[in-house]
Amino acid sequence: MPFYRSFQVNEPPKPAAPQKTATPLNTQAVPVQNIVPEQSGNPPESRIQPLNTQQENQVQTPAETQRQLLPENQTQRAPQPAVPENRTPAVPQPVTPETPAPAVPQPVTPENRTPEMTQSAAPENRTPAGTPDLPPSNNGTPLQPQTPEAPEPVTPRYPANMSTAAFGGLRVSVGNIRDNLPITGASIQISETNGDTTTLIDEISTASTGQTDVIELPAPPLAYSEESGSPRPYSEYNLTIRADGFEPVQIVGTEVLPDVVALQNVQMLPMLQPEPQTAETFVIPDHTLYGIYPPKIVEDEVKEMAGSGEIVLSSVVIPEFIVVHDGTPTNTSAQNYYVRYRDYIKNVASSEIYATWPESTIYANILAIQSFTLNRVYTEWYRNRGYNFTITSSTAYDHKWIPERNIFDTINTAVDNIFNNFLSRPNVRQPILTQYCDGKRVTCPGLMSQWGSKYLGDDGYDAIQILRNYYGASIYINTTEEISGVPSSFPGEALTEGSRGEAVRQMQEQLNAIADVYYVVPNIAADGIFGPRTAEAVRAFQRQFDLTPNGIVDFTTWYKISEIYVAITRIAEYTK
Repeated sequence: MPFYRSFQVNEPPKPAAPQKTATPLNTQAVPVQNIVPEQSGNPPESRIQPLNTQQENQVQTPAETQRQLLPENQTQRAPQPAVPENRTPAVPQPVTPETPAPAVPQPVTPENRTPEMTQSAAPENRTPAGTPDLPPSNNGTPLQPQTPEAPEPVTPRYPANMSTAAFGGLRVSVGNIRDNLPITGASIQISETNGDTTTLIDEISTASTGQTDVIELPAPPLAYSEESGSPRPYSEYNLTIRADGFEPVQIVGTEVLPDVVALQNVQMLPMLQPEPQTAETFVIPDHTLYGIYPPKIVEDEVKEMAGSGEIVLSSVVIPEFIVVHDGTPTNTSAQNYYVRYRDYIKNVASSEIYATWPESTIYANILAIQSFTLNRVYTEWYRNRGYNFTITSSTAYDHKWIPERNIFDTINTAVDNIFNNFLSRPNVRQPILTQYCDGKRVTCPGLMSQWGSKYLGDDGYDAIQILRNYYGASIYINTTEEISGVPSSFPGEALTEGSRGEAVRQMQEQLNAIADVYYVVPNIAADGIFGPRTAEAVRAFQRQFDLTPNGIVDFTTWYKISEIYVAITRIAEYTK
């Protein structure tokens, strides 16, 4: 995976993350206890004491660091509407506007499955003090949470006997933040904290690609992520990353879901002192479907811009970076971060939906996230109101973005496939501000329900059918070819063996630059002829970056090559 750290605006390259702590290192070598499911009735004997995660220089207020847990009991599914036969989830393709049907299907309301809720702590449990004046809403009030019922006993996250537990994958990618080069031989200790005891589970290391192999780790049953009101559907692990010549990094709360692969990217700073006594630590808060977060303040889906004197873009452009304000709009102590657009979408989707959901549901929610984000970009919503950022990380105003959190393979693939898509209505130039809520703890008539979209995916709805169920028949998937930060746009058709021309030559030159960093990619002649050696170089690149290794440069592979090439050459220019 590419090694992009979101970095703070107008600060040195290494950001001081809002959830950063200084953690004393345990310099004592700790033996590794491997996971052996057949013999897992006995817990690992090798233990380390919990690392000190007391935060210093907190940006968030105490109220923002409270935690609450979601319901522990599971409810019965409500009946769903009839679904046409033979409809299977599919990757959405851009479609042309349709004339609204005389009868628009009514939104499905699985929201009547009222969960029973337990109380606990949540990283963000706040309603801004005094309603800020941005952004204006239809009624000026947030959506109202439903009243929780009495708590029930907490169910274990996964069975004590690991041989009966579900498993999820984890792969860690480690790179040098200064030059974007992969770090070989980095050590990653994986541990789990229960109460006052931290148990070392395994220790793995990176290969020459800067990546580890995928390791299987215990996770809760898949059913927990399929029904609202279940116990926590993911396991949380602590990662301590060390490499010679680099400052250690610790990530507390990497999420592992069953049957999917968690992708954790880590960027390390070259060591400034011989023996650092602390590790840079990032504490990952609860997933938004599990923790308690402020409900969305509903806005108009199309912003009135005519005659306002405000600056808007002339067309929809996919930005290379967006600036994320890690707090509410009026929180002047919150930090701003430059984040690559695709990385931002992957982070938000991994924070707001479960990667185990049906493929069509994942695509529908990603399209809604992208359209909302591009509306903020297109209308310059916050900048036109005197702010110096593109979007916030507050769920009351925008989406939840979490510094340094892991993403998941299913979401990673989906975003790479459709990152230049958004949602439109006929005769409306700006992307639609597609808002949503979870549909269980918070209801939002007229907007998409996240849990409702999951049940529709279960019933065979494809992405556009899910979206039209909530936003109406006039909504359609649009595409922009204007993508910032790439040498050139996709040539329009896939490049395969036998292809010739300037697009092939450009792709070969970019692969050669990448091969100088990622040695698994062979160097090739940049002659504009797509032959067997070029196809093998493409397959090696695709294997390195989690793409289907078919040797074909399609839309996804073209832009992934461009993304990695730009990152490598830009860092090289900065370090000259």
